[in-house]
Amino acid sequence: MQPVIDVSLVHHLIASQFPDWRDLPVEPVAMSGWDNRTFHLGKEMLVRLPSAADYELQVEKEHKWLPKLAPALPVSIPVPLAIGKPEHGYPWKWSIYRWLEGETVASTPVSDLVAFATDLSSFLNALHRIDTTGGPSPGLHSFYRGGSLATYDADMQRAIHSLKGKVDSSLATDIWERALSTSWKKPPVWVHGDISAGNLLVQKGKLGGVIDFGQLSIGDPACDLAINWTLLQGESRTAFQNGLSLDKDTWARARGWTLWKALVVAAGFTNPSNSESKQCWRIIEEVIADHHRSI
Repeated sequence: MQPVIDVSLVHHLIASQFPDWRDLPVEPVAMSGWDNRTFHLGKEMLVRLPSAADYELQVEKEHKWLPKLAPALPVSIPVPLAIGKPEHGYPWKWSIYRWLEGETVASTPVSDLVAFATDLSSFLNALHRIDTTGGPSPGLHSFYRGGSLATYDADMQRAIHSLKGKVDSSLATDIWERALSTSWKKPPVWVHGDISAGNLLVQKGKLGGVIDFGQLSIGDPACDLAINWTLLQGESRTAFQNGLSLDKDTWARARGWTLWKALVVAAGFTNPSNSESKQCWRIIEEVIADHHRSI
C-alpha cells in the first residue's frame, strides 16, 4: 500500500526529526514531479519524498555526489542539507535541500533559445570533464541511464508492435537497431540522466540551474541528449549540437533513447505528465526527420 504523501506527513516528519524547523510553513510545490513529491519548507528549503521504493535508491547518492559536482559546474544544482528516515507510516529515506530560485523551462518560455542551448551544452561539457573515480555505474538507481539501450529492447519492441499502423514500424526499428549497434567506447563521464524541460531552471531568461539528479550515474552521455528533440529546434538545436564534441554514433544512440521514451509514452506503457502525452507524437516525428537527415 502506497503511503499518503501530503503536507500533514511532512509536518510530522519535520517536527519529529528536525525540530529546529518544525514551525516553518510547508506547502506543496506547484510542479512536484513523478519520482518524488516535493514541498516548500519555509522560504529557503524544500523537502523531497520518494514516491516509491525504487526512488529511495537515489537519496544517499545525491547527498554524496552533488556537493562534489557543484564546484565544477557553471550553474546551480541542488544543495543537500539533510537526510530523513522512515517514520509515521512513510517507509523510505527522504531529503531536505536548499531551495533554488528560478522557474522551469516547462513552465516559463525561454526568449533566446539559441543562447539557452549554448549554455546547456556548456553545462554538459563541464559535467563530462569532472573526475568519475568512484562514481555510480548505471543500474536500477539510475534506471540504467548511462548504460546500454539494450536494457529497454523488449519494451521498445512491444511499443513498436503496439503502435503498428500509427508509426512507421520499419523506420522505428531502423533507428533503434542503429542505436543498438553502437556503444560508448571512451572512459565513462558523469550523466545527469534526465535533462528535460522540467529539470532546467530559468533565471533572468538564462539557464540558471539544473535540478533532479536522481538518475545520476557515470557512463554513456547519450541519454542526456534527448533535449535536442524534445525542446530544441532549428538554430537552437544546431547550437546545442555544435557545442558538444560528440560523434555520430553517440547522436544515433541519443535518437534511440528519445524514440524509446516517446514510443512507450505513445503506447500507454507509462504514467506520463500531460505535457509528455501531448508532445510524444511531435517528438517521434522530430526524431524520424532527424534520422533521415543523418543517413
